[in-house]
Amino acid sequence: MKKVLTIAGSDSSGGAGIQADLKTMSALGVYGMSVITAVTAQNTMGVQDVMDVTPEIVEAQIRSIFDDIEIDAVKIGMVSNSKTIAVIKKLLTEYKAKNIVLDPVMISKSGYSLLKPEAETAIKNMVGIADVITPNIPEAQVLTSLKIENEMDMEKSAFKIKELGAKNVLVKGGHRDKDADDILLYNNKIITLKGRRINTKNTHGTGCTISSAIASYLAKGYPVDRAVSLSKQYITKAIENSFSIGHGVGPVGHFIEVYKKADIPF
Repeated sequence: MKKVLTIAGSDSSGGAGIQADLKTMSALGVYGMSVITAVTAQNTMGVQDVMDVTPEIVEAQIRSIFDDIEIDAVKIGMVSNSKTIAVIKKLLTEYKAKNIVLDPVMISKSGYSLLKPEAETAIKNMVGIADVITPNIPEAQVLTSLKIENEMDMEKSAFKIKELGAKNVLVKGGHRDKDADDILLYNNKIITLKGRRINTKNTHGTGCTISSAIASYLAKGYPVDRAVSLSKQYITKAIENSFSIGHGVGPVGHFIEVYKKADIPF
């Protein structure tokens, strides 16, 4: 079985972060492991509080994993401070980590800032180790200082992010009003991944989920373009079968195929 490591924050409601990552990895048939960078108090209504794990403990977690287990892919999610970002970059370079997927988490669905202002530069400096980076439109705007209003702007931002050192860039279009098309800059060519807008408010953890799916497919040996395409299919089905739990934005259906086979109502 292929082994995938997620380095990200914890979501107490289970819809995003480490919890969403491990659910996705399990659903896609890889063995998931975690390095926790922060503990959040959050639910479907929003993020109430965040406590960072110290850079020293993050380093200890990463070394524990890499000193013992061969890692086939790494997903990086929420990392809120510059010291921890520097530690992650140093260690993944030291251990020659492969198939690195960077999800530059900056703002939660509810608008809570998950990245300290001084960490924006550190995130940009970490882009160079990524095999795939997966910003949404607001994150791409922060990374490039470009205003993104249409697909052409998304393409421009992808090329500008590639200049930061990323091998491949997926700019997600879910924040656009009319469609949910994503664009992938792969081998210096633009691939448009068509999407349709699904009528649901339950999209908590979509970014965590698709980046973890990409890491899982890369670990299984798929090329980047195919890994991204399959991940797009997976997240679309998960959104179609999302859950209305709590009073706000519910989670997507990571295990929908398992539930169907087990005849579990959802």
